[in-house]
Amino acid sequence: MKLLVERIRSEGQNLGEGILKIDSILNHQIYPDLMLEMGKEMARHFAGTQVDRILTVEISGIAPALMTGLAMGVPVVYARKIKPITMAGPVFLETAPSHTKGMEVNLLVSAEFLHAGERILIVDDFLATGKTLLAMGRMVKSARAQLVGIGAVVEKTFEGGRAILRKAGYQCPIVSLAVITSMEGNSIVVAEPSEIGLAAEH
Repeated sequence: MKLLVERIRSEGQNLGEGILKIDSILNHQIYPDLMLEMGKEMARHFAGTQVDRILTVEISGIAPALMTGLAMGVPVVYARKIKPITMAGPVFLETAPSHTKGMEVNLLVSAEFLHAGERILIVDDFLATGKTLLAMGRMVKSARAQLVGIGAVVEKTFEGGRAILRKAGYQCPIVSLAVITSMEGNSIVVAEPSEIGLAAEH
């Protein structure tokens, strides 16, 4: 996505150890117009896929997932990291490592909002090691739903997450709106997904 790529190139910061700071456009501050365009672009990639529900993780996944849901006309459910007192009844629970927090975090989704037989699209902010997306995929499987696609705003190809997802048996389409191919030293090398064949890989 050209506009997103340009913003990452101009505003992204390499904090070292593979950590990309894009707080000004995704992980802290949000431009609704840019986020809406991201959602439309994500929806365009999955236009031929029947989707019943979008699954994401709080907090940074919510905005892109919400705008994708708006464009596709489907509900969005997000995994909570802390169980609120209102979350009663059966819960799908997985754990995933947080790169920025340096620890394992819980991911919880009420069974009330993830149903057997549904076609689920996962949308999240990053595809890096793939471990959070794997955890979400396990939730979909536990719910006896069908994972029909995975969408990421930003993919860091050098962390190998896409290959890990494929090795784990996830053969659904994986779409990235922007791709980081290297973060050596202080640099951030960004390529549009179409340039390296990742925008609509099946």
